[in-house]
Amino acid sequence: MFTEILGNGKISRWNEGLSDRLTWIESAQVQLLMRLLIPSIAILTILTVLISSPLMAGESYLVMEAHSGRVLLASNPEQKRPVASLTKVASAKVVLDWSRVSQTSLSTMATVPQSVLVLAGANPMGLRPGDSISLRDALYSALLGSDNIAAHTLADHVGRALLARRQRTGDAQKEFAKEMNRLARVLGMRRTKFVTAHGLDRSGKSTASDMARLCVHVMRDTGFTFYVKQKSRSISVAKVNGSVLSYKVANTNPLLGQLGVNGIKTGQTAAAGQCIALNAHRSPVVKKINDTRSQIRKRDLIVLVLGSADQIGRAKQLIAQAWPLYDQWAAAGYPASKKGKELIIVPHLQ
Repeated sequence: MFTEILGNGKISRWNEGLSDRLTWIESAQVQLLMRLLIPSIAILTILTVLISSPLMAGESYLVMEAHSGRVLLASNPEQKRPVASLTKVASAKVVLDWSRVSQTSLSTMATVPQSVLVLAGANPMGLRPGDSISLRDALYSALLGSDNIAAHTLADHVGRALLARRQRTGDAQKEFAKEMNRLARVLGMRRTKFVTAHGLDRSGKSTASDMARLCVHVMRDTGFTFYVKQKSRSISVAKVNGSVLSYKVANTNPLLGQLGVNGIKTGQTAAAGQCIALNAHRSPVVKKINDTRSQIRKRDLIVLVLGSADQIGRAKQLIAQAWPLYDQWAAAGYPASKKGKELIIVPHLQ
């Protein structure tokens, strides 16, 4: 194999085993050699792209109306695949639920653990081991800025609290992941397994339909929706040296405020491709029944796109296609089949 091609059409610096026998090859010979090599190189390149691409089996998507459960559009909705930072939707919900049940204030400070040193990816505040951040600000950074260190810190803090409450020792991150998976099970997310709070791992997987279930559930929580509808948020970090620094974290969701979108989350890794979960809102339909009673029908689309080459373009296209389908269904009187296979029913949890 040669290691350098010169612009003058000659090849130099071949492997050492050939260097004592081949020093220069004239231009005509180079051209012949390249004619032979280029098709093979092209084939190998194509194969490499196909093997490494998260789109090899095609993207997955699902669009449903959140309150009725009506599925409007879907492609590969049950295909298990990594979901990148959409994992943080489950992480944040576990933290909020734990805070409520344990009556722990979200102003409580959490310390960034040493274990964050092995993480890569988004760290918009430059968090380092020993820094302190409130649970509230860590949630903002994880949900808006897709902050992996903040998500890991939240899992460490809550995981340790759970272990202490249960009078057990163990790995705080694993204990937290167990809670994420318990949430998934009660929501009927049968093809989902969470491994970390941040979603950088390759082992954790879900599906478009399972993640849609999760999104319906979290968007019922007014506390959660307040976080994800923010375009930006000013937060602060107490550094290990005693200084306090302020940061403005911007929402990574570029569709926020467009097409009725008021959340939820974006995500992207090499394994997962581009992912996005959205809630697209329309004003409720109010139907007067009599002088004292009215029927209110809420309208929200949940849009899930996984493994896309263009998460934003696909999401906009799906929203544009889904609302007319919903309107047709509504005009027909909201019919449903006897078995209700076109519906995803998400249980209401206490």
